[in-house]
Amino acid sequence: MKLQIGDVTLPNNIILAPMAGVTDAPFRRIVRIYHQGLVSGEMVSATALHYQSKRTQELIMVRAEEHPVSVQIFGSNPQIMAEAARVIEAQGADIIDINMGCPVPKVVKNNEGAALLRDLPLAAKIIAAVVAAVNIPVTVKCRLGWDDANFVAPELAKIAADNGAKAITVHGRTRNQFYQGKADWQKISIVKQQTSIPVIGNGDIDSPQAARLIIEQTHCDGVMIGQAAMGHPWLFKQVAAYLEEGQLLADPDLHEKFTVINHHLDWQIDYAGVERGVKEMRKHFAWYFKGLPGAAAFRDRINHLKTLAEVKDELASFAASLGILGIFE
Repeated sequence: MKLQIGDVTLPNNIILAPMAGVTDAPFRRIVRIYHQGLVSGEMVSATALHYQSKRTQELIMVRAEEHPVSVQIFGSNPQIMAEAARVIEAQGADIIDINMGCPVPKVVKNNEGAALLRDLPLAAKIIAAVVAAVNIPVTVKCRLGWDDANFVAPELAKIAADNGAKAITVHGRTRNQFYQGKADWQKISIVKQQTSIPVIGNGDIDSPQAARLIIEQTHCDGVMIGQAAMGHPWLFKQVAAYLEEGQLLADPDLHEKFTVINHHLDWQIDYAGVERGVKEMRKHFAWYFKGLPGAAAFRDRINHLKTLAEVKDELASFAASLGILGIFE
C-alpha cells in the first residue's frame, strides 16, 4: 500500500524509524536490501548544524541510492530549526521530520524533543518555521504526551496540520514511560480520528502480525519500525509481504545472514574508518547474533579486537562453527 506524504509518494507505508547511533548510512544501506519504502536517518541537532559540527554534517549526507529518505532534526529555537531544515534539504533529503518525542534527559533539559509536549505554542512556532523554510514535506514525530495525565498528541496533531506538516508519527508511550510498558495503540487511534493528515503508528511493532494489528486497531496510515529492526533488517520485507499478500516469510538462512553482516562490516568501515567502524559494529554484531549458539563468547572476543583482519578472522571462525564457510575469506 502506497503512502502519500505531501508531494512525496512512498512505495509502501512501512518506515524505518530514526534511531540515534543506529540508522546511519551503512545501516540504511543494509535495510535497503529488504525495503523499498521510507528510511530515516539519525536525529540531528539543529544547534550542532548551526555551529557547523563536522560529525553532524556527516549525519545528514544522503546517498543517491537511499531515496526516499527522511532526516530528523531536534531543537527548540524556531529560526535555528528552519536554518537546519534548509541545510538538510540542500543535502537531498526527501522529507524533514521534527523530533518531539525523544525522552532522554540531555535532550529534554534543553526544552527539546519530548519537552515540546509541555510547550505546544513553541511546538507550533517550530513547525511553522520549518515548513516555511523548505519546499519538501515536513512531518512530526511525537509521543502521547509527557505523562499519563497529559495526553496531548491529538492537540499536537491538529497544530501540526494547521501549520503545514504533512504527517505525524505517534509513538504509543508517554515521555515518562521511556521504553517501558506496552505501547497504547488505542490512544494512537484517537489521534487518527481527530486529525486530517496521515498518522503513522509506532511502538511495539516487532513482527508482521503486529504491523497488521496496529493498522486494524488504529486505522493508522502506516507503520514505523524501530528497535525490532536492529539485527533484523529483513523484517521490512516480511512486513511488506504480510500486509500486501498475507504471506509470512521465514527469516533468512545463516548463509544469507552472514553475507549481510559481511556487507554491513565493509560498508561501516568505508563510512567511518577502521577504528571507529569496528567499534560501531560491535553493537550490530550483538543484535545480529542474539540467540545463536556461541554468541555470548563471540561478543566477548570481538569486543577486544581492533583491526579489520582480526574481526574478519573471528567472524569466519564463528561462521565455521555454525557450518558456514567462505564468506569472510
